[in-house]
Amino acid sequence: MQCSYFDAGRCRSCSLMGRPYDDQLTGKQRHCEQLLPAGVEWLPPVASQESGYRNKAKMVVAGTVEHPTLGILDTDGRGVDLRGCGVTAADLRATFDVLAAFVTRARLTPYDVPTRRGELKYLLLTGSPDGELMLRFVLRSQEPLTRLRKHLPWLRAALPHLRVVSVNLQPEHKAVLEGPREIVLTEVTALRMRVGDVDLHLRPQSFFQTNTAVAAALYRQASEWVAEVDPATVWDLYCGVGGFALHLADGRRDVVGIETSHEAVASAEAARDAAGLTSVRFLAGDATAFALSAGDVPDLVVVNPPRRGIGPELAAWLESSGARHVVYSSCNAASLARDLAAMPSLAVRRARVLDMFPQTDHYEVIVMLEREGGGLGRDQSAAAAEISST
Repeated sequence: MQCSYFDAGRCRSCSLMGRPYDDQLTGKQRHCEQLLPAGVEWLPPVASQESGYRNKAKMVVAGTVEHPTLGILDTDGRGVDLRGCGVTAADLRATFDVLAAFVTRARLTPYDVPTRRGELKYLLLTGSPDGELMLRFVLRSQEPLTRLRKHLPWLRAALPHLRVVSVNLQPEHKAVLEGPREIVLTEVTALRMRVGDVDLHLRPQSFFQTNTAVAAALYRQASEWVAEVDPATVWDLYCGVGGFALHLADGRRDVVGIETSHEAVASAEAARDAAGLTSVRFLAGDATAFALSAGDVPDLVVVNPPRRGIGPELAAWLESSGARHVVYSSCNAASLARDLAAMPSLAVRRARVLDMFPQTDHYEVIVMLEREGGGLGRDQSAAAAEISST
């Protein structure tokens, strides 16, 4: 893939841009193999489409009301327009000119970082596989809200697939994308995100993977590994909107998902209820605190932490917990390797690289850990218990 923005030096976010895709994938596989222990069974890496894979766009708004830019900022804080960004999904790119026109129509003054003046900081856009859209306006204050509401019918007529629209208030001048307060402006409050056989429900402040097709492959891989060991109880720590938990639910298995974000938990519960999955529970809370305070231990734990990893406390708990299996999904192989070193009783049996972020040096990796001397599935455990009682 070639990018005119990259070639012109206007945007360097995609650090591998222009490198043959097979070379990118081979390099990511090699990098991950070097970080993880020897003796792992490696499955073939999961490739992505090279372009148009991003289901979300985080566009900095700059320039003027009459001539807004949608993209990023340069080193001087001036807007660099990236409406033609090739890694962004085509249905999102098709909205950018309309959104720029809406900024002008609603008189939404772009926020100017050097002078700290203006109102509109970001446009956050998410697209579903069915072509539906969620749009969030990140504003410095509520001052433009009346104008935004007034012109919203025009925007919805221009973008008929726009399902959810909200305003996020971020009054502070700092490098934080959004603030805690969200004002939903539409009757629909969640975007339906079809992933494999599961419909997730994304509320405005809930996280979902950037690459829908590769996310589906990630959940599918976890489901296959978990089905092989057939645990009766599963914890999904850092569960987000419930992607792993909902894919692992089989009607018999007791699944608990833990996530700090109340919005994400609400999203997960909505998807669970719509699917009629009565054996899945979601709780808002800190994953480490939940594990340390729980009185029981599940057969299998799924962890999908942010880039920093699970950290020493949770790693120590998993090491001593007695849980037979752990599925660890990581977007940072370096922190994964550090966490694995703190859990020597849990051996990496299988691993797979999934290229969630083509054209960059980032990727996802999922590993299946098994406690040394463990590994009995649900049916095997029942049979062992019956034998021991006779």
